Parts: sequence; structure tokens; C-alpha cells
Amino acid sequence: MTTITVIGAGVMGTALTFPATDNGHEVRLVGTHLDEEIIRNCKASGIHPKLRRPIPPSVQPFFHAELAEAMRGAELVVLGVNSRGVHWAAQAIAPHLQPNQIILMVTKGLESTADGQLMILPDVLAAHLPEPIRDQVQYAAIGGPSIAGELAARRHTSVVFVSRNADILPHLRQLFSTPYYHIWTSTDMIGVEVCVAMKNPYALATGLAQGILETLPEDIAAAKNHNYAASVFAQGLAETAYLVQLLGGSLETVYSLPGAGDLYVTTQGGRNSRMGRLLGMGRAYSDAVEEMPDETVEGVDCVLAVMPAIEHMIAEGKIAADALPLLRELHRILTRNTRVAFDFNSFFSKLPFSPPLHQDAQGD
Repeated sequence: MTTITVIGAGVMGTALTFPATDNGHEVRLVGTHLDEEIIRNCKASGIHPKLRRPIPPSVQPFFHAELAEAMRGAELVVLGVNSRGVHWAAQAIAPHLQPNQIILMVTKGLESTADGQLMILPDVLAAHLPEPIRDQVQYAAIGGPSIAGELAARRHTSVVFVSRNADILPHLRQLFSTPYYHIWTSTDMIGVEVCVAMKNPYALATGLAQGILETLPEDIAAAKNHNYAASVFAQGLAETAYLVQLLGGSLETVYSLPGAGDLYVTTQGGRNSRMGRLLGMGRAYSDAVEEMPDETVEGVDCVLAVMPAIEHMIAEGKIAADALPLLRELHRILTRNTRVAFDFNSFFSKLPFSPPLHQDAQGD
């Protein structure tokens, strides 16, 4: 039996307690300072209010103030905070980390550094841990199509566990693998982390199609807007591939679970899709955000986080000025309160493979 401490009592961190406890491990669920009500409910009734189901009976809930006790003796620390909370989490866990502990990150996102580089969140976390402990712990992450409610319902879910240290991956897989939670392993930390971060803005962009459809006159044959959504989806995947290769990741990762799989599942609903729908209906972002109070839209956060580095790299000639047209249009929509106006003819001009697509032929 292994002791596992999950920090962050949101839906995804909590959902991971299901396969872990099904495998007989001791699991401690620690709420952040924002999760007090969730932990209070879990302690009182055993019900997680956002998952809307009982947590496994053997899971021990802890308030944020009990973090030291919850981390004591843990072999594995699972970090389930949102992307805005990584700096806080580094400060919170640093005094309690022990050599040889493994940190497994569920948190998704990217960050622009002061010198205009893009940094994946496991590296952001490590950079904010004090020496010497930052070099005495191991880092891993999870990527792939995993809706928390489905995982908690023990429905078939396939993911990738990734670490630069291949030696720890078989052990992590053994801890969580169940008949319903299927785990592949990878050492492509850059590829996986870029994919799972960029899926959020590109899922938001795909969600625009539904909002735009709602502004159109009703069609006599009830035509939908799937063609629009599919074009945006494909361009998002192509731009993800462009960034993965630019940063040194593997193209194979993009077209597997962390890339195509995670982007698909994120387009099927959730906060990013709801924000996309509102923007597609013509709402200015400043108005749309008011309709989603107290919700963190990771797609918005990701666009705002990565664009300083993208603009820096364009200025230095590391990225072509006409690359990433979908990402740049999303940034314009979010920061200038403008309406959606994609130039579809700009899509697929910069692909991470050859030969490129051309528009010199007509066809269906």
C-alpha cells in the first residue's frame, strides 16, 4: 500500500482518488484555501458537491490548514490545483517535501517567462521550489482525454503518464492502472504538456461554431455548423503541432491521446465550450465573462499566458509572423472585445509536416 496525497479538491484531483483507492492505496485529499466548502461537505456527508457523488470511503479529507499532516509520509503528491495556483502550490508544499517524493501534476497550462520563453508548468513548479529540494524530488504529469465525472463513474478512460525520468513511470502506472483507467507512458514531457495546455484555447475556439449557429437564421433543412467547427478543430491541432515541434516535443504526441484525444474531449462541453459559444453569439469578452462568474476558463488563461512569449518569438524571427492565425485571432477577440472574424484562407499555411496543403484546386 502506498500513501498518496492529492492537493486540490477540484473534480479532477478528486476523480483520481477513485482508481487509487480501488487499488488499495491510502489516499488523502487536501483542499486549497478555495476548497473549504468542498472539504467540509466531504467530511460531513462524504459527498463531493461538484462531482455530485460520494468520494471513496477510504479517502481522508483534509483542510488546507492540515496540509503538513496530510503530506507526512506520502510517497506521491498529486497536484490538482488550477493553472493560476501553481506558484501558490510551490510555496505551500515546499516546507513539507521530502527527498525521493514524486510530484504528479494534473494542472495544465503554459507560462511566458520574463525573457520571452514558454515554460511548461512542471518546470514552473520546480523553478519555484527552493534548493536543494527541487533536485531531490521527481516530476511527472498526466495528459489525455479524461473528463473527471466519467473517471469517477469508473468509465473507460485512457491517458498518458509522462516524466523525463522513465524509471518512475512503471511504478506510477501500477499505482493507478485499473480495468477502467488505462495508462500509457511517455518521456515526451514537452509534447504532452504543450498539448494538454493548448487544448483549452482551441476547444474554446471550436465552441465558437455553436454560438455563431445560434445567430444565423433557421435553415429550412436544419443545417448545423459542424463544418466550421471541424475546420477550427483541425487548425487548432495543426497549431499545437507547430508549437510542440518548435519547443522540441514529439509530433507523435500531438496525434495521440494528449493532443487529438484531449482536444476532442474538451470540445464536448465544459467551461471552454460555454465561453466559446458566448463569444460566437457576438458577446464581447468583457460581457461574456460576466455570464460565467467565479469560473476559471483555462482556455482564456492559456491564451493570455502564452501570447507574450509568442509575440517575443515572432519579433526575434523564431516564429513566422503569419503562423498561428487561430491563436492570434483568439487573442484579439479576448483583449480587444472584438467579434469573431476568422480568415479561413489563412489556415493550414504553416504545418509541421510537408507537403503543405494548397488551395489551387476546387472540390468538395
